[in-house]
Amino acid sequence: MNDTAKALLEGGPRDLPERIVPIAAPDVDLKIELRNGYEHFRHTSRQAETPEGPLPVYEWWERTEMPG
Repeated sequence: MNDTAKALLEGGPRDLPERIVPIAAPDVDLKIELRNGYEHFRHTSRQAETPEGPLPVYEWWERTEMPG
């Protein structure tokens, strides 16, 4: 049995490698590295049915660039 907490990512770039990702803790914003920057996702109060069962939905809200 896999007891790793996961979330569904909604919005953001279409080419994100994964839409279901592990999370460290519920309700904590996520930062996903992609193409020399970070995609930021915020926890919502929603859940979605997924092939892995019901998961919390995290919604994209901004992108930041890496320095350099």
